[in-house]
Amino acid sequence: MNKLQLFTKGIVKENPIFVLLLGLCPTLATTTSAINGMSMGLATLFVLVLSNMAISAIAPRVPDKVHIPVYIVVIATFVTVLQFVMQAWTPVIYKTLGLFIPLIVVNCIVLGRAEAFANQNGIIDSALDGLGQGMGFTFSLTVLGLVREVLGSGSVFGLKFISGDGILAFVMAPGAFLCLGYLMVLFNKFLKK
Repeated sequence: MNKLQLFTKGIVKENPIFVLLLGLCPTLATTTSAINGMSMGLATLFVLVLSNMAISAIAPRVPDKVHIPVYIVVIATFVTVLQFVMQAWTPVIYKTLGLFIPLIVVNCIVLGRAEAFANQNGIIDSALDGLGQGMGFTFSLTVLGLVREVLGSGSVFGLKFISGDGILAFVMAPGAFLCLGYLMVLFNKFLKK
């Protein structure tokens, strides 16, 4: 597999949300708006790329009996750095995403890529894999947040374009499930063409 295929498979063929159905907890909880979805996606992308690179570098030296705890400590380190950066530079977004930032540590996308890819491949390939998976996750969350925001509040990235209220159900949990289901169907339909 060449470098471009390695990068693009996470965006299209192995999209974490629309194809693999991974990381659904932050997907459904944080996508009440496009900016929230994009922010959560970019935060996860940051952790995914750096943890994949670090795990790829240390994997040959980590004994099999303790590799999962070691990977979790590596991921937690990058999440802690991310928390400090977000608190300092984007406090409003950090406060909005709240508990879901620390939960990146146990996000199955991050740990899954560490276990399935980064511990068996080189640093550059692991970085490309993390970048592709992170871009796919960010794309999915942004699109889902955008659809929910348009239908639920009549705005795009916070800019109101429809006067009045939207359909309240779309900014609540049932709307998240409904939008995700339809977007998965559309994504997979176009993927098969």
